Amino acid sequence: MESSMTFSSWMVLCMVVVALGTLAPRVEARAFFVFGDSLVDNGNNNYLATSARADSPPYGIDYPTHRPTGRFSNGLNIPDIISEQMGAESTLPYLSPELRGQRLLVGANFASAGVGVLNDTGIQFVNIIRMYKQLEYFQQYQTRVSSLIGADQTQRLVNQALILITVGGNDFVNNYFLVPFSARSRQFSLPDYVRYVISEYRKLLVRLYELGARRVLVTGTGPMGCVPAELAQRSRTGECAVELQRAAALYNPQLVQMVGGVNDEIGAQVFIAANTMLMNTDFIYNPAAYGFVTSQIACCGQGPYNGIGLCTPLSNLCPNRDIYAFWDPFHPSERANRIVVSRILTGSSKYMNPMNLSTILALDSNT
Repeated sequence: MESSMTFSSWMVLCMVVVALGTLAPRVEARAFFVFGDSLVDNGNNNYLATSARADSPPYGIDYPTHRPTGRFSNGLNIPDIISEQMGAESTLPYLSPELRGQRLLVGANFASAGVGVLNDTGIQFVNIIRMYKQLEYFQQYQTRVSSLIGADQTQRLVNQALILITVGGNDFVNNYFLVPFSARSRQFSLPDYVRYVISEYRKLLVRLYELGARRVLVTGTGPMGCVPAELAQRSRTGECAVELQRAAALYNPQLVQMVGGVNDEIGAQVFIAANTMLMNTDFIYNPAAYGFVTSQIACCGQGPYNGIGLCTPLSNLCPNRDIYAFWDPFHPSERANRIVVSRILTGSSKYMNPMNLSTILALDSNT
């Protein structure tokens, strides 16, 4: 009798706990917003009439569905892996019809392959979401969420969100150095062009802040002269393209400086500079140390270094993507992206300035 009483008491207790659990407000994971180019686009360009698309196989070959998603990757890209590390689902592309209702509260990805800081970058791709349009969509997003949860809650959601912005590489690869004697290279010497791009980037960051962004990861460019596409065009013996490397060497330190300056003006550590140049250089110059067999030849492509054009169903395709630093002529493999995200999460001050993402998450969980 006593044991059955104990059992029934235990059952009642369980029911009370379950009831309390259902009544307790659910703590939502922090929202995550993504802005930028093909390194972080997870499918917006699928909804646009543009040539800058990754919507055919073998893109997505290692994605959970094994289908192309619009990500320029064999699998997950950097925002996906950051979401995974935060215990959240990946954000949907802003143009996706699935991004509605409760799913809006997870955040949104506004990135679009081919864009740069400058409006004239990527004009050859025609319909892409330029940076100011991405910010306009962010404003529109906030209006949509306000109708769901009210203006105050929306502001809180945006203020507490994590934001990633990855843009700038295309201003060199798909603008200044796209063709010999491009319009921008006739207009500016390289040092002046770098200063101009940085000054325009600054305006984007200030606008993001005005729109409520309070925790923003700002990535630099990678070693642009070392990607297979540039090796195929500019390299005779596999050495990195000198002018593009010079551009990256000028640009990245000035970006860190600019980010620090904006924080000083605001009086808070809103913008966090991620030295993606160094993160990528680590495995590009010493691939074997990271388990890669090559950092010169793309897994998927054609021509020298598999660096000509994009990856298509007719391209050469490596059987094991994990041993290639580059998936296609421009974009890292999922495994290389995971190395970059591990540096963003726990990297020292030489990678992350003024702090890494783990520190941000720990700080913000205490406020």
